[in-house]
Amino acid sequence: MIKRWITHKLKETVSRVPAVALLGPRQVGKTTLALAVAQGRDSIYLDLESPEDLIKLSDPTTFLSLHCDKLIILDEIHRAPDIFMALRGLIDKNRQAGRKAEQFLLLGSASMDLLRQSSESLAGRISYIEMSGLNLLEVPVEKPADINKLWLRGGFPDSYLADSDEFSMAWLEDMIRTYLERDIQQMGFRVPAVRLRRLWTMLAHLQGETVNFSTLGGNLEIDGKTVAHYIDILVDLLLVRRLEPWHANVKKRLVKSPRFYVRDSGFLHRLLDIRSYEALLSNPILGKSWEGFVIENILSILPNHIKPYFYRTAAGAEIDLVLKISATQTWAIEIKTGAAPKIKRGFYHACEDIEATHKYIVYGGDGEFPVKNNTVMISLQKLMVKLQDITGSA
Repeated sequence: MIKRWITHKLKETVSRVPAVALLGPRQVGKTTLALAVAQGRDSIYLDLESPEDLIKLSDPTTFLSLHCDKLIILDEIHRAPDIFMALRGLIDKNRQAGRKAEQFLLLGSASMDLLRQSSESLAGRISYIEMSGLNLLEVPVEKPADINKLWLRGGFPDSYLADSDEFSMAWLEDMIRTYLERDIQQMGFRVPAVRLRRLWTMLAHLQGETVNFSTLGGNLEIDGKTVAHYIDILVDLLLVRRLEPWHANVKKRLVKSPRFYVRDSGFLHRLLDIRSYEALLSNPILGKSWEGFVIENILSILPNHIKPYFYRTAAGAEIDLVLKISATQTWAIEIKTGAAPKIKRGFYHACEDIEATHKYIVYGGDGEFPVKNNTVMISLQKLMVKLQDITGSA
């Protein structure tokens, strides 16, 4: 279950950029990956949740200057946001002197404050890499039950590797409570934990749908702007995905509001109290749960420059996922749970609207075969391999 692609990408980026920010949710494996990348080279690791390590950076310029030519790993960087100006000074000083600079690997949970501080202070000196949980190409898959295990439990390693579904759900519940009661508060967001959980659960029920902030606000006894702010927090922490609508110049009345997905399928199922695969099969969320799972798996292997969208017209023509691979390639991906899904004509009309060059139906089987209108029915794994091959992310 080694994350080979992102490991290679991280090593390559660290070798050429003075500062690299590895961003992802808590407990997704950022520290393990960073320490693996540091093996075989002179490095220093500081956990900024440790008071002992944090006090070392009370004078960051002096301390970090003592470790020239090392890879300096700063974990939980949001705990010391003032350090970005010091990093900028050290990087620029070494550049001007023509010396090999310290290389900084910053690990964080992608809070808005982290992104703003680093982008303003280290503009032109930092590269961002987003790390997701385990995907379908990183776990052993020999039978459908192996896919179902990852789908039910989600991509957090401790959840996926739990001894049973029961233990997995208990771990996910503990993680949800930790996020709501500790982590979000520590990052400076003053949000009532009970209210934010209710909102997160509402978004789980609305998986893959557009949402009405005012309606959600009425249920939570807050205004729509506050709901939008709370959702922004969940998005910034990589817990919820905001999927934007396709915005090309199509002469149709388009749905212009984003869709929202609880990104980790394990979190989704825990929030909805779905404790087993059998329970998932009988739940109305089944189709949208699979849709979100497929989207997250696909996006976990794509380079940052490939942006995802969905497409839907007021008349109902729809594509679940649109990928602008290049100036000449637009991929349309429809997502279905069954082994013999029926495809609506609206998908083909939508593909004509966006001038899709590649049309795929991700289905619940394990094959790959053509269907009508130059469309290919394909398994999730096979589509991910195709995307790796064409984007060079293998």
